[in-house]
Amino acid sequence: MKLYRFLSADDTAEFCHKVTAALNKGWELHGSPTYAFDAGNGVMRCGQAVVKEVAGEYSPDVKLAEQ
Repeated sequence: MKLYRFLSADDTAEFCHKVTAALNKGWELHGSPTYAFDAGNGVMRCGQAVVKEVAGEYSPDVKLAEQ
């Protein structure tokens, strides 16, 4: 099955570490990163979609962050 996650965080090193950790767990980048101003918090936010092929069948119970 193919899994999908959208990673996001403030524009800090935390975001880069989050994406790097996913890549090192076998996730692959999907599409271009996004960058937007979060007016409510007054900060820039980053986002990146990642995908991963794993064995099994999809269920809403799948813990994506643990894959």
